[in-house]
Amino acid sequence: MSLKYLVSACLAGHTVRYDATSNAQDAICQLLHTHEVITACPEMLGGLSCPRFPAEIQNGQANDVLNGTAQVKDVIGTDVSAEFIAGAQRMLALAQRHKVDVVILKENSPSCGSRYIYDGTFTRTKIDGYGVTTALLKQHGFQVLSEHDFLAMMQDQL
Repeated sequence: MSLKYLVSACLAGHTVRYDATSNAQDAICQLLHTHEVITACPEMLGGLSCPRFPAEIQNGQANDVLNGTAQVKDVIGTDVSAEFIAGAQRMLALAQRHKVDVVILKENSPSCGSRYIYDGTFTRTKIDGYGVTTALLKQHGFQVLSEHDFLAMMQDQL
């Protein structure tokens, strides 16, 4: 039986990043041809535009955003927490509806980071932490990998 994947759309070559670019990964693009893959961008699903201002989690971690004690703010100070939470909820609904086995999300993102996120100062300083979507998916038992973890796993299988 073939695994089903939910993948950050930017990793599959869609130009949905905040700066209207992608983070296309060849191995992930090839996965589209060999497995059932659902691609989506939680920030776009949450109603944010493309391009958009970069955003970072401030005053806490992703679980704090989900429980309302921290915020996701963009670089000009607009609170976009509601959009990030809505996007995370829609990603969760996709994962549940399609019964995905593995989720591959973009590292460092305030939505998708699975090991690292930026620290909220917009200085490109990374800290240990999850993005909002990753936190919600993990709360519901989904396996979430970064693109780096996925590529390393693929190398190990060669």
